[in-house]
This record gives sequence, C-alpha cells and structure tokens, in this order.
Amino acid sequence: MTHPYFEKATHPRVLAHRGLVTSVGEDSGVWENSAAAFAAAHAAGAEFIETDCQVTADGDVVLFHDTTIQRLTGDPRSVREVRTRELALLFADHGGLLTVAEALDSFPNTRFNIDVKTDAATAALGPILAEHTHRVLVTSFSDANRRAAVAATLRAGASIRPATSGGSRTIAAVRALSALRVSPARAFRGIDALQIPERHGRLQVLTPALLRAAHRQGVEVHVWTVNDPETMRRLVRAGVDGIVSDRADVAVDVLRQMDPPRRP
Repeated sequence: MTHPYFEKATHPRVLAHRGLVTSVGEDSGVWENSAAAFAAAHAAGAEFIETDCQVTADGDVVLFHDTTIQRLTGDPRSVREVRTRELALLFADHGGLLTVAEALDSFPNTRFNIDVKTDAATAALGPILAEHTHRVLVTSFSDANRRAAVAATLRAGASIRPATSGGSRTIAAVRALSALRVSPARAFRGIDALQIPERHGRLQVLTPALLRAAHRQGVEVHVWTVNDPETMRRLVRAGVDGIVSDRADVAVDVLRQMDPPRRP
C-alpha cells in the first residue's frame, strides 16, 4: 500500500537536496538548509525537500547537515555546543535558520525528507512530526536512529507512521540479496523507499536487480545526488522513482519534458 507521503505527487519525484541554492543565491550568501533555500526549491516546483537535522545546546531540533558548524562558519564547534539563538544569528544573513517545527509550519504544502543525523534527535522528533506524518519521510544512515524516530512519533500520538527510507544496513542487505536472486522482502519491512547513490566507490549500488526487487515490494528507489541533466534522464529511463538534486530547478524542468516508462 502506498504511503500518503507519495500520493498525489508527481512521479518521478524531485527531491531538493537541502533546498535550492542557485548562483543568485550563492552570490547573496544563501546557505543550504535555510528558509531561503527552501523557498527557492518550492518556487522552482519541487514538491519534496530533502534535509537534515541536528540538535542544539538548547535541545532544539534544527535543520543542519554537518556535526560541526566549521564548513559554513569557520567555527569548529559542534552543533550541540551552540545555543539555538546564536545559530539563528549566524544564519540571519544567509537565508534564515529553521527548526524542524518551523519548517513544517512555514511550508505546509511541502513534503519533507528528514535525515536524522544524531541519536539525540530521535526522541525530540516524535512530538514535532506526529501531526505531519502524511508528508514526512524519516531516514538515516543509521537504521537504529530511523526506527527510534519512527517509534517516538507513534508514541507521540501519530495516527500513521511517517514514511521511511532504509539505512546503510538495509541498503547493503537489499543489494546483496537481490544480486543473489534471493527475495529481500524481510529487509524491506517498514520501508517505503531506498535512497542510494548510483555508485559507492567501485561498487555499483543501483542495479537492475535491486530496482526489480524494490518495485516488487512496492518500494521506491531514489538516487542521490544527481545534478547533470543527461544523468537524470538516463536514471529515470532505467526506472528510478526519484532524483535527489542540488539543482531541483533543473531536475523539475528535465523531468517535466520526459515521458518516463511505467514501473513494472
């Protein structure tokens, strides 16, 4: 059964990777995972925004990718050492900081793909996501963090669980079992999507066997992070269900012009 997260949305999906920062945004100093980046993705026609969450020193769950603020600010402190107000001040001239709750309230028609970067966020996410599970997908490289966040959301009174994407162990299991032509049905339990790179080093992660196995179980396959138009076209023709891209504007335009094959 298809999760409401995917219902009445364009297929194949375009997931705006940390929002959208165009050259204009870069020139004006807009940061990824900011309110301005999300607004740009929404304006470009992206129905899905892929984002990440960390926890501040105040216990607030904010949309931020890295463990530290070094890459964006030059400050080596971890996010968990920084007060929310200070982080908001750092973002003030760069598009605006968002907590998870603020993002859900500010973009009520957007579907969010939230990568849980730290186990400290799992319990706190429950009450925040409980009323929004029809438009939230929870993912993490850690399957344990993904499961904990889902459990916390259900404990908080959610009527349905959020959609989920498998973590590293799930992806490895599906990749191996599909290559051996063994049904990975058990690995797909409670999973609505696999979000994977096309390759990881020398390993071809996306394979026809993996695609077939996922689709037999009603699971979507999304590939990250794809910015080249021709690669987008090739992947969609191969049968993938979604493209995670830094250039959601380009992806929306490319996929609108395509007549993708039907899923088997």
